[in-house]
Amino acid sequence: MKETSYYPYLANLLSTIGKSLKPRVRCIIHPHGIGAGLPDGALITTDQKSAASDPLSEGLIPARGVIEIKSPDADAKVVASSEQVTKYIAKYGLVLLTNLREFIIMGRVDGKPRQLEVFTIAASPKDFWKAVANPQKLTEFIGASFHEYLIRALLQAAPLTSPKEVAWFLASYARDAKARIDAQADLPA
Repeated sequence: MKETSYYPYLANLLSTIGKSLKPRVRCIIHPHGIGAGLPDGALITTDQKSAASDPLSEGLIPARGVIEIKSPDADAKVVASSEQVTKYIAKYGLVLLTNLREFIIMGRVDGKPRQLEVFTIAASPKDFWKAVANPQKLTEFIGASFHEYLIRALLQAAPLTSPKEVAWFLASYARDAKARIDAQADLPA
């Protein structure tokens, strides 16, 4: 599959961001399936790594969910409602779905698959390739918001055990809202 050439870059990005979290989160590409098909990636925590001798071992349920990666030509919203993603949600609880230009956090709410949060880099494959052709400009435009989104994706399945953790999530959404407001110079009062 041609989208597999993007796997290492996405895994490195998620693992780099995951290093800043406690426990650390690591992205593993091609984990063993445990009865719901074979996800493209798994988000495991370092405490899971020490609990199992091999993070790719069969039967390990990734603490932070799994990843399904499609090519930029794929329609992420269609994939989000697919039987494949539904099976992953039922087994793993959380799926980070991406076609590289759009990221969708899918979770289980009241036992049913639900879209939790979306981040769009570009609306079309053509716009995506144009945007990534100038990474410095793209980083200036979406870097901080995309980073916040990915941290929220890695923490989505984490238990909230303190008011500080809840406050971080609320502040993260507030930072995103402020960035959107600042980017719109012509907003009415």
